[in-house]
Amino acid sequence: MTDSRIRTTLIILLSGLCLMAGNQFCAAEPVDFRRDVAPILEQHCLVCHNRRVRQGELSLHSLEATLHGGESGEIVDPGDPDASYLLDLITPSNGVAEMPREAPPLSEQEQSILRRWIKEGAVWPEKLELEAPLLWSLAPLSQPAVPVDVQSTDHFPLRNPIDAFIASRLQAAGVQPAPPADRRTLIRRLYLDLVGLLPAPDEVEAFVADADPQSYEKLVDKLLASPHFGERWGRYWLDMARYADSSGYLGDSIRPHVWVYREWVIDAINQDLPFDQFSKEQLAGDLFEKPTVSQKVATGFHRNTLKNTEAGVDLELYRTKEIVDRVNTTGMVWLGLTFGCAECHDHKHDPISQNEFYQLYSFFNNADETTVKVTRDWEEQEYQQALADWQPDYDRCQQEIKTYEIADLTDKQRTEIDKILKGYKRSSDLKKLEPFYQTKKEGWDKLSARLGKLLSSRPQAPSTRAPIFTERTKDRRETFVHVRGVYNRPGDKVSPGTPSVLPDLQSRQPAPDRLDLANWLFREENPLTARVAVNRIWQHLFGRGIVSTPNDFGTKGATPTHPLLLDWLASEYRQRDWSRKAMIKLIVMSSAYQMSSAANARDVPQDVNNLLFWRQNSFRVEAEIVRDIHLTASGLLDRTIGRKGIRPPLPAFVTDVGRSVKWPATQGSARYRRGMYIVFKRTVPFPMLMTFDAPDATVSCSRRERSNTPLQALTLLNSPMFYECAEVLGKQMQEKHDDNISAAIQEMYLRCLSRPAGEPEAVALQSAWSDLLHLAEAKQTDTKPPQKPAETAMVQLARIIMNLDEFVTRD
Repeated sequence: MTDSRIRTTLIILLSGLCLMAGNQFCAAEPVDFRRDVAPILEQHCLVCHNRRVRQGELSLHSLEATLHGGESGEIVDPGDPDASYLLDLITPSNGVAEMPREAPPLSEQEQSILRRWIKEGAVWPEKLELEAPLLWSLAPLSQPAVPVDVQSTDHFPLRNPIDAFIASRLQAAGVQPAPPADRRTLIRRLYLDLVGLLPAPDEVEAFVADADPQSYEKLVDKLLASPHFGERWGRYWLDMARYADSSGYLGDSIRPHVWVYREWVIDAINQDLPFDQFSKEQLAGDLFEKPTVSQKVATGFHRNTLKNTEAGVDLELYRTKEIVDRVNTTGMVWLGLTFGCAECHDHKHDPISQNEFYQLYSFFNNADETTVKVTRDWEEQEYQQALADWQPDYDRCQQEIKTYEIADLTDKQRTEIDKILKGYKRSSDLKKLEPFYQTKKEGWDKLSARLGKLLSSRPQAPSTRAPIFTERTKDRRETFVHVRGVYNRPGDKVSPGTPSVLPDLQSRQPAPDRLDLANWLFREENPLTARVAVNRIWQHLFGRGIVSTPNDFGTKGATPTHPLLLDWLASEYRQRDWSRKAMIKLIVMSSAYQMSSAANARDVPQDVNNLLFWRQNSFRVEAEIVRDIHLTASGLLDRTIGRKGIRPPLPAFVTDVGRSVKWPATQGSARYRRGMYIVFKRTVPFPMLMTFDAPDATVSCSRRERSNTPLQALTLLNSPMFYECAEVLGKQMQEKHDDNISAAIQEMYLRCLSRPAGEPEAVALQSAWSDLLHLAEAKQTDTKPPQKPAETAMVQLARIIMNLDEFVTRD
């Protein structure tokens, strides 16, 4: 074949290939911006670089903005790909690209399209502007269909739609769910999750032996009806309300009646006040038509902000700080958005402008702080009882004064003495009687001193005044944008309003108020409130939410691992009239909740972090519950619900750190009340609570951290309170079982761990008890007064069991 014929043949073959490949290898079709480029920018870039959100001062919503570039300069040079910084940003190095951040790099085809687009001159249709994609959490909420492509099994029965959603994801990932937890684990899990206490051994044994198929549901109903349910779930809410018993800052003055709000939360949750009503009363209870005292008390939610009570402070500065905190807290608690980022400028990530931040600010700008008188039945009963105990001594002292022999008193004078005694209120009134007793001064001094002491100890009638809000009607404040967040640099004037990215506000009157805001949160068209609320319920029952960032449903927050399940639960919450108890029951009745948490049962490399919820999660209980279960196991727990806070004993080196710290230790059984009632002083919080990651109450907390530190183990081992619990438990076991160490071990295991000790555990503990007994006997002569060696050994054995990791762990 000649050279010319070879060339001709090659040309024909190449032409055929071009035709077969749609002309891609020869004269490639020009890039079409709408078809090829816009989808790439919308999917990968516009979330962070749009008209409103301009990370790095860069927006890609229009040709003009794109060519302008950002803080790093121009990023696109039409016609010259090699000089276009955009391509450097998206080109991976070792599999990782600078952009998009925290996401897989663009595909090779997408990179090629952008390169060709720039080479062809970066053609962009005139007047075409791109919009950022709608954030998943802002998409309209509708109830997804329950998956039907899964079947119920003996291993994982489909008890309700939750299981179908979980099983569908597991099936797609090729992951088998964990087996069901045993009944001992289940009853302990339910008690810890629903009431935060341990089940009694006889309750555990009865539940394990109960063959009734309805026994689990009956237990759930019993715990939901328990008055301790409101304490357990109320504590979660108090975290978000940043509840504390003091004002914070340097002065950190005590708020003597703030406990009334805490009591309101517990009562409302026990009564299963629907979440929408529960929320509206806290945001705007004072604005209801003919509001009740209870609805006014509910507004104490936003009275939990820090307040600077120091002399000489800029009052207006700190008033604005309080309002900013109320805006941030409202946005986080009900909408799961970080509004605080827009205090000084437009939000860098989420569609919230600075103007919109101050529109929300405006709702709270005319809410004045005041108080309302509250009288609790138990307060009146306590007062009447204390008065009855005090009155006899007072009456006897009065009688002695009346019958005291004084010469030369006229009837008129005696009548005057009776009148003074009947109106007696304070020790200063004694001076009115002194002229009548001048001749018997030394006997009078003794009587008057006794009477003065009695008067100073007279019980005081209840005068509780709960902190609340009330809307000012006169001299209303105008609201302006704070330029760069500086309160005394007013910018544009704004009126109450809500973010434009969410449904419109529907006002009951020309000027919207806090009640309009509260109603807006629960409008059918608002997709965030229900999603955020059910995610937190799920978080408390699984240790992690479907969205792992419960306070951030924005672009920088996590995306849901099960978006369809989240929306189904959110829709259910609405349909079930926002009943918290109904939603909790729905979840705990599922097979997903009842699975074992044993992560070491098998290896699941596809999901080592349990993002698909193929098992339950195991985690340490919260700080207050650590204390509560020690008190429960020892039998020391005082189960009184609500009321004023308590002050367990603290060493002097803790209370001596500041001028404002006074800590009169609570006496009697009240010192053994639940941990949520410990007075929380912001500058000197109770050390044990902070050791176990309690929030500092300065800002709203929707998820507590769970650290694991040596200090926690040392606290459990050496804290006087925890030692006292072990001591009480050990002495009880010694008195009950004497030298039957085996029976004592089994009962302590049942009380602390809700299960009997296994044979290896029992043998090891019996051996430890024997060693401890010999040690106690050897030291018996060194102690004054002498200790009982068997009792001492049993107390140490109780300490060992109470220091097991399993004791403070919810499986």
